[in-house]
Amino acid sequence: MRVRSACIITVAVLVFSIVGCSMQSSTSQSPYPSDSMEIGETVHEEEPVEESSSSKSLEEATTTADTEFSTDRGQQIDGQNIAVVYFSATGNTKNIAEMIGNFTGAEVFELTPEDPYSDEDLNFNEESSRVVQEYENEDQREIKLSSTEIPNWSEYDTIFLGYPIWWGIAAWPINDFVLNNDFDSKTVYPFCSSLSSGVGQSAQLLADEASSGHWEEGHRFSESADESAVEEWIRSLGIE
Repeated sequence: MRVRSACIITVAVLVFSIVGCSMQSSTSQSPYPSDSMEIGETVHEEEPVEESSSSKSLEEATTTADTEFSTDRGQQIDGQNIAVVYFSATGNTKNIAEMIGNFTGAEVFELTPEDPYSDEDLNFNEESSRVVQEYENEDQREIKLSSTEIPNWSEYDTIFLGYPIWWGIAAWPINDFVLNNDFDSKTVYPFCSSLSSGVGQSAQLLADEASSGHWEEGHRFSESADESAVEEWIRSLGIE
């Protein structure tokens, strides 16, 4: 009997030891997701902040009768005049825009702010940086572009509109272009680049701002997207 009791006590001690270790391990895990950025971490990507429920966003507008927003894919757009228009902060969106232009043979137009962003301006981890101040103060997001005019704009039927994702929405310099152009009778394919955030509501918010045109569902590329990823998307739209 004493031998059996000793065995039972030994087993119980081992069980409690295993449970205790397991609980200690689970409570010591980092509270940050594996792809989150911590304050003070050096940022090299164009869109380092992941979308969250607390992220600020543009005020949602009611889509007018002149604006259509579609989530259908595979529309045939061969034979139409295509333009690629984009804003890029660090070059990621620019690379994708140029690949779209090369694959489709489209004209490519870059949008540049009157007051360009410096590397210091784009330090997403520095509280006093320009981009963080604009994010925290919505009235500072009205960024004027050097030009919002695209030569022969009326002749284009299809527009690829590119931008980086900043705090879960389209980088706000793109807004000046959208607000100052008529998208009537045009099909718009928004595309964006980000480190980890999805396209979110960015395409829908831009469609609401435009108040005209037929806007397709936005497509998100990683900041390291290559030609094969771009080609796959373009072919899914019916462009050969």
